[in-house]
Amino acid sequence: MNNVTFLTGNEDLIDRTEFLWEDLNKHHLTLSPHFKEYYSTLTFADRKQAILQKALGGEIRVDIAINDSGKPVAYCTSSMDRWSTGEIESIFVSPHFRRQGIGTALMKKALQWLNSKGAKKKIVSVATGNEQAYVFYKQFGFYPRRTLLEQKSG
Repeated sequence: MNNVTFLTGNEDLIDRTEFLWEDLNKHHLTLSPHFKEYYSTLTFADRKQAILQKALGGEIRVDIAINDSGKPVAYCTSSMDRWSTGEIESIFVSPHFRRQGIGTALMKKALQWLNSKGAKKKIVSVATGNEQAYVFYKQFGFYPRRTLLEQKSG
């Protein structure tokens, strides 16, 4: 984690993650075998609104890794809903900064926060096509529990 510092806050920091989220969305677009049109039309504003809506009556946390020139290079957005379900909403590390422990540090910060809030369960969704992420999440005790199928429109 050369010259990386962490910034922590709430929904006020979400906009600072926009260009990283767009990179994550492009990643999902590339990998998705069935829902490319979903990722090609999904906007940051839509995703932000969905996260804010989900956390009504709950809380949102945003952790951002900042490089030595002040640019965000990774982020993790997590939420706690009113039913005490904690969710890792979104996590992404810029390719150049991977394999330095930044993603692990972000997950640990998010999980520590969820634990401090009394999360009764913790979840994370992995897009189909991105199953290689299971290895990362497994180290934190996350395993596939079910598969949600969605009907394609059209």
